[in-house]
Amino acid sequence: MDEYVQVRQQSSYLLFTPLDYKIGKMKMDIFLNILASKPNRLSCLPATVDMTTSWNYPDAALRAELKKIADAIVAPGKGILAADESVPTVGKRFADIGIENTEDNRRKYRQLLFTTDPAIGQYISGVILFHESLYQKADDGTPFPELLKQRGIIPGIKVDSGVVPLFGSNDESTTQGLDDLAKRCAQYKKDGCHFAKWRCVLKINPQTPSIQALIENANVLARYASICQANRIVPIVEPEILPDGGHDILICQKTTETVLAYVYKALADHNVYLEGTLLKPNMVTSGQSCANKSTPAQVAEATVTALQRRLPPAVPGVTFLSGGQSEEEATVNLNAINQFPGKRPWALTFSYGRALQASVLRAWGGKDENIKAGQEELMKRAKANSEASLGKYVAGSVSGKAGDAGLFIKDHAY
Repeated sequence: MDEYVQVRQQSSYLLFTPLDYKIGKMKMDIFLNILASKPNRLSCLPATVDMTTSWNYPDAALRAELKKIADAIVAPGKGILAADESVPTVGKRFADIGIENTEDNRRKYRQLLFTTDPAIGQYISGVILFHESLYQKADDGTPFPELLKQRGIIPGIKVDSGVVPLFGSNDESTTQGLDDLAKRCAQYKKDGCHFAKWRCVLKINPQTPSIQALIENANVLARYASICQANRIVPIVEPEILPDGGHDILICQKTTETVLAYVYKALADHNVYLEGTLLKPNMVTSGQSCANKSTPAQVAEATVTALQRRLPPAVPGVTFLSGGQSEEEATVNLNAINQFPGKRPWALTFSYGRALQASVLRAWGGKDENIKAGQEELMKRAKANSEASLGKYVAGSVSGKAGDAGLFIKDHAY
């Protein structure tokens, strides 16, 4: 039995707890005799108390605002540019092309992204910013959020403070940043951000993810989501299962289904308004070191099946992370997902960082004379992923400076 068994008698509920009695599979008549013989062990609640529905939906205006933002982000043919890399992560990207990791170089690179031809707004609906870039400006003094709005792009913000070890676990983690999140969200909303992202990380190996990690990360994501919504910000929920390891695609599918089950139970427990949220998961693939690599068709079937089994249709859309796939691989797999013949009640699109920027960085190389070349790479890849989100991309039709180079980073952290 569950924690409580309720027995209706006259005008009240009698609550029976198995901590008091071990009834096992006893017949109900024996059970009632036990209850009758030990009335002092019972607690009563009025019949009019309904504890399961004593919470409230957000008011109509807030629901409408959140839903409008979420729907706009996953509008047909559009997706997200994830440009929320931390200072150390940008440093690693710059090191690959021989650029010093200074504040001004970071500003110049983001200016390149955000001053791309306004037509980019046909393919990119939102950009996830890092705290630093939210308050940076272009050479002419225009704030970066304003540049995005001029292109019809919604500014968003990364709000977690990074992953930290989960004590007592087998090298698992949780994500920090909840303590002052409400205050920061209120300020970010005033400063023009209308959606947010929070990343939790789970790993696949014979001992993980553990129940401890599943519960902890699901609850952290749910608390983050509720705080965002209270401040009129759409939360993107990101429970990333790292591709590290030699597991096959079936193990990844089962793990994804399990993780999503815990996450959406927690979101329900925290009364999160699902129509005003988005999900940013991994695609279901075999592990990076698995000998049997998944085909796009296999990725599509496993990914959509996992979502069908765990993701409520009230959620407007899924914005997949690229998870270390090459630019072309991430696009081809997204295209296959959108061509899968099964039920897909949500928009299935992209929220790519490395898979949209690898060729941009190589084309730019830190040189002012290469800014246009870098922007052309961004435009090409954004258009390719737009087509993939509609199931219309032709594999190999777009080539970039990064080619088919893998973008996998072991134990990836932003």
